Amino acid sequence: MDFNYSEKSLELQEKLRKFFDQYIFPNEQAYENAIVDSGDPLHIPDLLNELKQKAKDQNLWNLFLPDSEYGAGLTNVEYAPLAEITGQSWWAPEVFNCSAPDTGNMEILAEFGSPDQKDQWLKPLLEGEIRSCFAMTEPNVASSDATNISSSIVADGENYVINGRKWWTSNAINPRAKICIFMGVTNPENPPYTKQSQVLVPMDSEGITIVRPMHVYGYDDGYTGHPELKFENVTVPKTNIIGGEGMGFKIAQARLGPGRIHHCMRTIGMAERALELMIKRTMSRETFGTKISDHGVVQDWIARSRIKIEEARLLTLKTAWLIDNVGKEQAKIEISAIKVGVIEAASYVIDKAIQAHGAMGLSQDTPLARMAAGARTLRIADGPDEVHLRSIAKREINKHS
Repeated sequence: MDFNYSEKSLELQEKLRKFFDQYIFPNEQAYENAIVDSGDPLHIPDLLNELKQKAKDQNLWNLFLPDSEYGAGLTNVEYAPLAEITGQSWWAPEVFNCSAPDTGNMEILAEFGSPDQKDQWLKPLLEGEIRSCFAMTEPNVASSDATNISSSIVADGENYVINGRKWWTSNAINPRAKICIFMGVTNPENPPYTKQSQVLVPMDSEGITIVRPMHVYGYDDGYTGHPELKFENVTVPKTNIIGGEGMGFKIAQARLGPGRIHHCMRTIGMAERALELMIKRTMSRETFGTKISDHGVVQDWIARSRIKIEEARLLTLKTAWLIDNVGKEQAKIEISAIKVGVIEAASYVIDKAIQAHGAMGLSQDTPLARMAAGARTLRIADGPDEVHLRSIAKREINKHS
């Protein structure tokens, strides 16, 4: 396995670091202040649009898509360090059009969408003109088993009629979210993995109700939030189906594989920033006549954090290499492994960084509290730890059967 970064990746890394130093880090507080000062929790700061244009001008746009027709044409190994850099600030990935759930939705449309669907929805998503959401998780079933999805997509002449309740539908509350990819049952008589389908549902369709925003550890995440939605007799043409009836589970798996590795890449960046903040804080403060960074317990935190980050990065790069060289299906156990291991590593680093900051670490004065909420969320999002651990354990057991 070769984890050496290509010249193209190294050049993009350098450009991204400079972009962060010049535009992201200095504007983090201004971004937050613009939302608060507007009095509208769904306000989208003008700053975001300005930075998006700068990212486009510097060709730091759609880096996540390996298909050179739509994206930068990077392999997963080449993209991994770039995603890591963008993960240092929670709102930064959108600046480069590399934020969930749009990335996963664009991947679905690029791989499974019809020519008309690509023209109508993929093209404006790639341009950053609109945003999107993905409606899969349901409040009334254990959605960690996707075969439990019970919302209905019923054929009616040339249309489908959609009914169901979804929640944690990230971005659905965004004023710019124009399209939803909805997963529901079209063929209830089919075997479990071919019952569901996915359809494109314009967000201005009659019958869609935003029930409430869902909070994550008290954060509502503003215009990128995760509301509960109700779909009541929502009608869309049959041409809006993606890939054909019964393809819902297959498409979901194709979407979630890259999504999980992207989350892990960004989470490593989050952990790196948390470690940096921990070190700077402990070097700047003294207790009992000694710099906090000189205390043995703090040095233990710092050393263990570095070890955990390096372990997480190496396993993520191995997974990226496998996806590039043998495909997502052959790398699914490694994808499960990083989904658990990387989040555990980052959670440790963030927790120690918070401890090093004392009460300040719990406040809005650092990004650490939001990082902690985000890392904890990822133990559930895109499949809970237990589902991934079960898959890993089954493979290990089968080796000895």
